[in-house]
Amino acid sequence: MTVPPSLRPRRLQAFSFCRRLHTDSVFRSGAGISNPAEYCKDFVRKHDHEGYLTSQLYPKKFQGGYFALRAFYIELATVREAVSQTTLGQARLMFWRDAIKDIYNDKPPRHPIALAIHEATRHSHLPLYHFNRIIEAREQELHNQTHLTLDSMTSHAESTSSTFLYLLLAMLNLPSSTLAHAASHLGVAQSLTTLLRALPFHASKGVMVIPAEITAKHGVNQQEIFSKGKLSHGLEDAVFELATTANDHLLTARDMFKESGGMVPPEAMPVFSAAIPVVSILRTLEAINFNAFDPSLQIRDWRLPWQVWRSYYKRTF
Repeated sequence: MTVPPSLRPRRLQAFSFCRRLHTDSVFRSGAGISNPAEYCKDFVRKHDHEGYLTSQLYPKKFQGGYFALRAFYIELATVREAVSQTTLGQARLMFWRDAIKDIYNDKPPRHPIALAIHEATRHSHLPLYHFNRIIEAREQELHNQTHLTLDSMTSHAESTSSTFLYLLLAMLNLPSSTLAHAASHLGVAQSLTTLLRALPFHASKGVMVIPAEITAKHGVNQQEIFSKGKLSHGLEDAVFELATTANDHLLTARDMFKESGGMVPPEAMPVFSAAIPVVSILRTLEAINFNAFDPSLQIRDWRLPWQVWRSYYKRTF
């Protein structure tokens, strides 16, 4: 909708005010300013069990950078659910757009995650483009919560999950095109399975995470799902199709290591250990006949820590 010229200054003032509120609240809290690395580590531990689990595989000198990048990723991924209005979400993302710019000018804002990222950039070459690509994708997400096509969803996954993996490869100084190609497919698989596991949560908010072209193909009644909060006709088939797509991307990522007998270079294995939770989710979905509303999908797999370590030492996923 076009905003009349007479209202534009007022709208810009409101936007600036919202952004300032977010920035000021961060600064006033002072949380983590004295120890940004510890703040990020605790932030990941609280909000991303699987991400925290795989963090232990990174060499000690890179763990601070990993937690900084993961905390940044989580912070942006949760913006949409954390705000009540799009304007507030835009303000938070504008803060991060400016923060990343300032980080690369050696003037990081007094925000623990920003300070931790700045420290990481001093030890690794982290392309600015990757940060901006993630921010831009999350901004688009504020305006379009659903995807009409699988291609649209895949593109968004590449701009978020895959791009985050590119940052991790850059942090470890692994510029291989083979690794980047594998990471691209792994990121898509990771994004799709995460959305499938979160389907009940999003459905409770009136949002369907499966692309419209898939739900339409299988005759899914979205309003029935939103109102009843449970499985409906065709949804299992739609979940199966999206899970199959995720698995195909996982298989493609594995194929990139065929020449080495399926083994990932040891220095890259911490990054590709992110595939193990993906495998776990897909196996659970298969075991429950792709009923995304089955409570077992939300239960932590007690075998996951062992599976992660076994995968790491075998250098496969």
